[in-house]
Amino acid sequence: MTRVDFYVLEPPSAAGHDRMMCRIVEKAWQQGHGVYVQCEDDAQARAFDDLLWQFQDTSFVPHALADQAIPEIRVRIGCAAVDELQPDVLVNLASAVPELASRYSRVIESAGYDDASRVAARGRYRYYQDRGFPLNTHKVGR
Repeated sequence: MTRVDFYVLEPPSAAGHDRMMCRIVEKAWQQGHGVYVQCEDDAQARAFDDLLWQFQDTSFVPHALADQAIPEIRVRIGCAAVDELQPDVLVNLASAVPELASRYSRVIESAGYDDASRVAARGRYRYYQDRGFPLNTHKVGR
């Protein structure tokens, strides 16, 4: 069954949240996982794509937007999960639970960084909890 991990950033901030999510993607990639980053829309996907290139001077995470045909890339960023990529880790940056979440071995969720994103995170947590997904919470300091 899909394992769901929620990450809580203390203290919360939008910039810190984005860097935390980049570090999580980097770590999953370094461990050999295929990663799909689910975004709310194209603008968020492109912004996260840019951030992943530059979030840390000493880091390099090869990645591409989901619509780019580069088969050897294990980290993809997009707005709708794509079956043919078959990654095993889903990092959700969208406000809703992704449609194909149960197809992944692990889903990474953020607990949010402001009132609106925390309300959405609570809704996603309840969704997973109601369906019996194993849930874990991790507190991360900046």
